[in-house]
Parts: sequence; C-alpha cells; structure tokens
Amino acid sequence: MWRVKPLDAILATAEKKSLHRSLGPFQLTMLGIGAIIGTGIFVLTAEAAQKAGPGMILAFIIAGFVCAVAALCYAEMAAMVPVSGSAYTYSYAVMGELLAWMVGWALILEYAVAAGAVSVGWSGYVVGLLENAFSIDIPDLLVRGPFDGGMVNLPAAGIALVVTALLVIGTRESATVNAFLVAIKVAALSLFVVLAVPVMNMENFNPFMPLGFAGVSAAAASIFFAYVGFDAVSTAAEETKNPQRNMPIGLIGSLGICTIFYILVASGVIGTVGAQPVLDASGAAMRPGSPELSAACAALGDTKVVCSKEALAWTLREIGWPQIGNLIGLAAGLALPSVILMMMFGQTRIFFVMSRDGLLPPVLSKVHPKFKTPHVITIITGIFVALFAAFFPVGILADISNSGTLFAFAMVAIAVLVLRRTDPDRKRPFRTPAVVVVAPLAAIGCVYLFVSLPHETQLMFVGWAIVGLVVYFAYGYRKSHVAHGSPETHELDADAPPNPVPPLPGAE
Repeated sequence: MWRVKPLDAILATAEKKSLHRSLGPFQLTMLGIGAIIGTGIFVLTAEAAQKAGPGMILAFIIAGFVCAVAALCYAEMAAMVPVSGSAYTYSYAVMGELLAWMVGWALILEYAVAAGAVSVGWSGYVVGLLENAFSIDIPDLLVRGPFDGGMVNLPAAGIALVVTALLVIGTRESATVNAFLVAIKVAALSLFVVLAVPVMNMENFNPFMPLGFAGVSAAAASIFFAYVGFDAVSTAAEETKNPQRNMPIGLIGSLGICTIFYILVASGVIGTVGAQPVLDASGAAMRPGSPELSAACAALGDTKVVCSKEALAWTLREIGWPQIGNLIGLAAGLALPSVILMMMFGQTRIFFVMSRDGLLPPVLSKVHPKFKTPHVITIITGIFVALFAAFFPVGILADISNSGTLFAFAMVAIAVLVLRRTDPDRKRPFRTPAVVVVAPLAAIGCVYLFVSLPHETQLMFVGWAIVGLVVYFAYGYRKSHVAHGSPETHELDADAPPNPVPPLPGAE
C-alpha cells in the first residue's frame, strides 16, 4: 500500500493517452477565477460575519495566505507533473498509493460537496431575486433544507441536476463563454465595491473582533471555501499548452485577483450595514445554519446581514440600491452554475484518473457511446450533489468541503518537500521559492484551519476517511494496476474530452 507510481511512468502514460492541449495562460486564469469566485464571496460573507463580525476581513487574509503558500506548492507540482488528477496524482508519485487514495477520497468532499454548497448559494440568490423583483412569495419549506428552517431546497437540487445533464450530454469547447461568465461575476463584484465602499461608516467596524481571535479563526476556516477552486486549474493540466509556464500563471494569478476582490467586498459589507453576530442569551454566537439562528433571524425580520441568504444583493437593497441588488442576484443566478459545473467536472476527472489506475471499478470511467462523456460517474455524482443541496445548508456543506480540501493541500505541500529530497535533479520548470519555509507554512496553515473547523465537521471527516480505508482495502488494494504492473485500460476519447467549463444552456 506504500507502492508509488513513478513520475516517469505517469508522464509516459500522459504522453500516450493525453487529452488535447488547448488552454493558454489567459484561459487558465479565467478558469481559476471562474471556479473561485462563487458562493464563497456571494453567500459565505454572512457566515463569516456571524463567526467573526468585522474581523472577517482578517479571516479573508488568513485564508488567502494559506492558499497562497499552498498555491506555490501546487504550481511546482502542476508544472512538473502536467497530467490530470491534481493532488491525487502528485501524492501517488511521491508518498505512495494509500496516501494517494486518501487524498483522492478527500477530494470527493472538496468537489462534490462544494458543488452542493454552490447550488444552495445559487438558490438563495435566485429565490431572493424572484421575491424582490417580482413580488413572488415562495414558501421557506420548499427553498430551505431541514437544518435551515425548511423541508427541502428544491431550486438547489434542480440546478444540480440540470448541470449533471449538461455534463452527460457534453458541449463543445467554448472558452469565450467561460470568459463571459467570469466577466459577469467580476463586474457584479466591482459594481458592489463601487457602490458600497464610498458610503462606509467606520463606526461599523467596532468592535472589530467581538468574539475574539477564536471567532476570526473559525471564520477563516469557513471562508476558506471562498478560495476553493484555484486547485481545480491543476485538473486541467493535461489540456494546457506549455504547462511549465502557464500553470503557475493560472494558479497564482487567479488567486491574487480574487483575494483583492474579497477584501474590498468584505469591507463594503461591514462598512455599510455592519456585520455584528447574532448572540444567544449567554452572549455566545449562534452557529451558522442552526435552527436557533434561523429562529432568531425570523424574529429579527432578516434585518442583519448574517441572516441573509444573498448577502451582497441584500446589502445593496439596504443602502438604497434595490434594482442594483436585483442585478447582483441576476448575475449570481447566471454565473454560479458555471462554478457548479467546474466542481462537478473536477470530481469526475478525479474519479476518472483513480479508475484509470485501477483503484476504482472500470465502469466508473465508462464512456457514453454517443456523447463521449463519462456518463456513469457523472450521473452518480450529480445525484449525490442534488441530495446534498436539497437537505443541507450552505455553511455546513462549505465546512465539510473545506475539511477534504485542507487535507489534500497539506499532502501536496508535504509532497513537494519529499520530492525535493528524493528526486532533487528532476527538471522543475517552476520552483517553489524558499520551499523549506513555504511548504511547511502551507501544511501547518492547513492543519490550523482544519482544527478551527466545527468539531462535528472534524468527526465527519474522520468517519469519511474510515469509509475510504474500507473501500480501498476491499477493492483498490487488490485491483491496483501498479500492484499488478498492468497498464491503464480505461480511457476517455482523447478526441472528444469533456470541456473543463462547458457553456451554459443556450450559450453556444
């Protein structure tokens, strides 16, 4: 179970069975921004405010710093090993099959659960738009899950199933459509900053950390979700032209642009409407997504940003820009499905590579005879994403997703250090600067954010890991191609791969 798949074998396999390389630095950066900017900033701003108050600005900086050092490690590995599989592939080459399996298993939490979280975020904005722009009263029972004061979130489940259908059918490559959707999100955030920042009231920043630094740490662990997506760029390494140069540009460039936006947007929310958490009778903050907070918000009449399911649109309506707030809701409704699609695409890519290595059944990489897409695993993934979205609130889903992401990021940071020692002469088109400092900082930062997650989330991750170990020893340990020295046999049609960001319906 400690067997490794040598880098030379991975690269040789990629050369023989590679996907078409067509993505340049601009497309990669747009792909990264498209995957990053989504529910994290549009929705989780309210979650962060409930945990840290105005201190969520510091939480954004902490989470961004951890992502930055992790991105430098990712950039070295992605440029050196430009194949599909992301952290799973890197771990397989350096730390052995068991840890690689656990990383791949954790990435299921990152991508599939994240897609569910974004679906819930999309639902909040679309429902808010319908209620405010068209005066349609939609019962909470049908647009909120049982943990959030409702019964089932039908819009969230619906959009997840629509995206699943798109991925099964397959669409032609359209970098132009992806860039257009990214532009919508960037324009929406820019418009929010332009309208909110000039009317900030500095009194709203006091107290800056109402719940102390522990609240900031908890917010940083949750708001980390706002940066999830930059690593999805690495899943497109096999489809990148000149990956040795373009992968680092796409990874670090998209992360830097998004961090600037996040700090400006958070400042605008705090300065205009305030961001103090709702407290219980004992003076403690109520847990985001809890029935207690939902009840308190109902009593308050949703007069605080922490109660909003559409934080940015709600903020603009509160400061006298109701129509612009509706436009923000429309922008989120149009653009967030592309994030769902990117997350689900990343999930199928990880499953595909794990199946190619024999660690999962070959049926999971079965290709549809007409659409040339991995329809079996796409449908399975879509069903679970829809169930997550239907019954869980965005905050819980984001925290669960973060637990898997943090584990994968920490493994990549360790892999960079290990490979520097075990294979120092290998060509590294991009070298992580000050690796003996940066890589440990990335690993320690990930551990710090993990322990700052809610206790229930940590236990859920441990339970998921145990299930993963059972699956591995029941199937993957015996069927591994590396163990038997057999070549990979299950492959997507290289002439018609699923596009990393297919256009939305009607976009072509």
